[in-house]
Amino acid sequence: MRAAVYYGQKDVRIEDVEPGTVGRGQVRVDVETCGICGTDLHEYAAGPIFIPGEEPHPISGEKLPVTMGHEFSGVVSEVGDGVDSLETGDAVAINPILACGECRQCREGNYHVCSSIGFVGLSGGGGGFSESVVVSEHQAVPLVEDVPIEHGALVEPLAVGLHAVRRAGVQAGDTTAVFGSGPIGLSVIQALRAAGAGDIIVSEPRQARRDLAEQSGATTLIDPSDTDAVEEIRDLTDGGVDQTFEVAGIEATYKQSIQATRPHGTTTIVSIFEEEASSHPIDLVLGERTITGTLAYLGGPRSGEEYGMVIDMLADGTLDVDPLITARIGLDEIIEGGFESLLDPESNQVKILVDPNS
Repeated sequence: MRAAVYYGQKDVRIEDVEPGTVGRGQVRVDVETCGICGTDLHEYAAGPIFIPGEEPHPISGEKLPVTMGHEFSGVVSEVGDGVDSLETGDAVAINPILACGECRQCREGNYHVCSSIGFVGLSGGGGGFSESVVVSEHQAVPLVEDVPIEHGALVEPLAVGLHAVRRAGVQAGDTTAVFGSGPIGLSVIQALRAAGAGDIIVSEPRQARRDLAEQSGATTLIDPSDTDAVEEIRDLTDGGVDQTFEVAGIEATYKQSIQATRPHGTTTIVSIFEEEASSHPIDLVLGERTITGTLAYLGGPRSGEEYGMVIDMLADGTLDVDPLITARIGLDEIIEGGFESLLDPESNQVKILVDPNS
């Protein structure tokens, strides 16, 4: 079958690979749609980061080259022995987390911070930029009837936003600020709206992305290239917001997200940073501010928990994928029409969906 295979920085090739074999407790999913994630861009432009280079990944046992793609959905086409929750023909969204099941975090149910954490499409185990993928039964989360299969590919980034807001402990009425409104920033904004946040202030330099932020629920938009975002947020909120979310992955927004919180406020770091970022500890000490991190979403045997919440909210209209999807392409277009287009600083692309069958 055809697949987009990662060999190294700026080296992704469309080539034929062998389909995986379905074992006990596993299913084969024929992929219909796979989104290009910001993490994929980091790997393409500056990796390998999560992708195992010289040493095999401890769970998948694989290393370069690996098939990419971890935001995907499709239809179950083969069911292995011992699988009782899925049947052929079921539409599913894939939770790509790979967890060892044995470390302290896994034993405590925190599979998404497993000491050997991995992801299908990054750490081996196949990937969504291919015609089919074999995954464990619990990783294939059923879609309800009102959610189109294509929208299932957006469950993964939406679950990132939902998990970040849940981890931050946002309360109804909290004032919030989001730094960056790419796909994950938009997911955070929608999750904040669903959680009942009060003001949702968004700092984003691109006009097109500010427009999408407004569609997603932002109440105030700031162009940080025209104004001091921290000062404006402090002015708007009498000294700072209750909660900030850093979703841009650069040092400037890392510092701003801390400085824009009120005393006793919390900053949640959502981005995967390519480089180190520094801040002055005095920003935390004066005002007793808190910084916390968030990674992905619940996984392992708990794969359906936050995925299920997202799917239900897609079905009832609480979450909306339309502001996220900006293009649909075939597998042969994934380099120029996908990675390079998203990396172009002049591009207005947000989420590009790939059909691996075209």
